[in-house]
Amino acid sequence: MTQSKQSILLVDGMALLFRAYYATAYGGYIRKTSTGTPTNAIYGFIRYFMDAIQKFEPSHVVCCWDMGSNTFRTEKFDGYKANRDSAPEDLVPQFSLIKEVVEAFGVPNIGLTGYEADDCIGTLARIYSESMSVYILTGDHDMLQLVSDQVNVIIMKKGHGNYALYSPDVLLEEKGLTPEQFIDLKGLMGDTADNYPGVKGIGEKTAIKLITEYGSVEGILDNMESLTKSVRSKIEAELDMLHLSRDLARIRCDVPITCDLDSCTWEVNTETVRSKFEELEFQSLMKLIG
Repeated sequence: MTQSKQSILLVDGMALLFRAYYATAYGGYIRKTSTGTPTNAIYGFIRYFMDAIQKFEPSHVVCCWDMGSNTFRTEKFDGYKANRDSAPEDLVPQFSLIKEVVEAFGVPNIGLTGYEADDCIGTLARIYSESMSVYILTGDHDMLQLVSDQVNVIIMKKGHGNYALYSPDVLLEEKGLTPEQFIDLKGLMGDTADNYPGVKGIGEKTAIKLITEYGSVEGILDNMESLTKSVRSKIEAELDMLHLSRDLARIRCDVPITCDLDSCTWEVNTETVRSKFEELEFQSLMKLIG
């Protein structure tokens, strides 16, 4: 069954790969080929990937990747993601192999040095949403800022095949925020995962209250005299970091990349995929491609 309406699935490659790695590695067993190549993350990635395609039935698919840890964000702020550990040793050889697998499915791998996968996804979502529905598959809540009438964000939840699908209405109902306000929220409260602080002393609860009341960071700054003395002094002391944190949180949608729509039509050559699965000793996954 395929949708008559065209839609594109933009896959956050690293989000799926890391999730797949840790979902299996915590038990201590790492799946490997007979020659010793670790494949547990690739195996899990394919299962997540195929499950989402079967569930959301896109007519087109693209996979986006981070291209190294140095980006324009690390140039703006030394501490950006500086708290991240290096990738587990068993995962490193799977980075290049997974791209070969994605290619075997006939899906383009997109990434650009100096930008994150998020920025590539944001840019492609902007381009494709002019002519079709866009679905973004990720585990990263930062992507919620990209939600629009034409763009839905699929957040992978715990458990296989378990998703939360966000439209602007769902985002407003669940978080009480618009996509643009989601960026302001990160500016105020920061992001511990990405290691930027926002305004010290302002947590999620206070940040949401301020944004709900004043609409935006600009609205808050225009009404400083209405704030409590405590909140006002915190914002005044961290004004530069507030603006910097918001800038770091904003996904860029103007990255200089292109991906011709015809190149990402979901049309699997089963023989190509079968050959790659045989190479990786994924006999049990053959059923996914018929």
